Amino acid sequence: MTWASWGFTYVLPVAWILLHIVAVVAPLMLAVAYLTFVERKVIGYMQMRVGPNRVGPRGWLQPIADGLKLLFKESILPAQASKGVYIIAPLLSIGPALLAWAVIPFGPTYQTPFGEVTPVIAEIDVSLLFLLAVTSVGIYGVIMAGWAANSKYSIIGAMRAGAQMISYEIAMGFALIGVIMAANSLNISEIVQAQAGGFWQWYWLPLLPLFVVFFISGVAETNRLPFDVAEGESEIVAGFHVEYAGMTFALFFLAEYANMILVSILTALLFLGGWHSPLPVVPFTWIPGPLWLLLKAALFLFFFLWLRATFPRFRYDQIMRLGWKVFIPVTLVWIAVVGVANLTPLRPLFH
Repeated sequence: MTWASWGFTYVLPVAWILLHIVAVVAPLMLAVAYLTFVERKVIGYMQMRVGPNRVGPRGWLQPIADGLKLLFKESILPAQASKGVYIIAPLLSIGPALLAWAVIPFGPTYQTPFGEVTPVIAEIDVSLLFLLAVTSVGIYGVIMAGWAANSKYSIIGAMRAGAQMISYEIAMGFALIGVIMAANSLNISEIVQAQAGGFWQWYWLPLLPLFVVFFISGVAETNRLPFDVAEGESEIVAGFHVEYAGMTFALFFLAEYANMILVSILTALLFLGGWHSPLPVVPFTWIPGPLWLLLKAALFLFFFLWLRATFPRFRYDQIMRLGWKVFIPVTLVWIAVVGVANLTPLRPLFH
């Protein structure tokens, strides 16, 4: 095999995949940085404050300043820490948060002179199952971080986070079962295609209880207010990552905000028609599909910020009660409703 043929066979496909990864991860990191800025601005206005307005024009360079501060800040290694686990934990948090984006489709399949092109890194038939498997690994990073630091505060935060995330993963999984039954597919692109035709075809209405459970469980999964007992500053001084600083802390920070965006994108894809316009008529169809997806995701991200500015932190027993005694029974009942509807004349409501 010549060098030229070897390059075309192996190097170019790998370079093409790396280009796809950069095209997703680079905008994602930029979105994470400026989501922190938007969060501080939105909450500031809701609380009749200005928010960051010093670094750059109107404060627009504040995320860059924050990133540089974390980059140059010393990363400490506590003397009592289990060093290997302490270092691996933040990588196990950010890794699944980024890997999950491999199966997220950002638009429909396009016809090009070179064939069909789908804006997704990996188009697999069981993308929803892959997503559940990958995102469930993130909990190990949280638990390992709390255990490795050998601090009573971090251990308490890790135990809280572990119980909370496992509890709400069950509710999220049951909510996704309803979507799978309605679309008859585990492929995210096919689930979106099943919602084509206008907002009355989207799953938010026939699967309304599952829609609400999925999004609120997503808020709990990301440890955001009012479900942030794992980071309760007033009682356990920042919880599982209390002993982290500098870039190791930044990795947990990036994972949390990347997961916020992921939950918002997923909610839009699974329940609000993804890249489909709400009305299949002009001028709505003039707006590109990926832009519709981003607008819907931005709506859910706003709800994340609104919840933080509005609700106080729940007690731990309230969080557990909501997950086990409300969300899981609701999802089980609605799964039964969808199953019965699929066997009766109501089937067109879900297809």
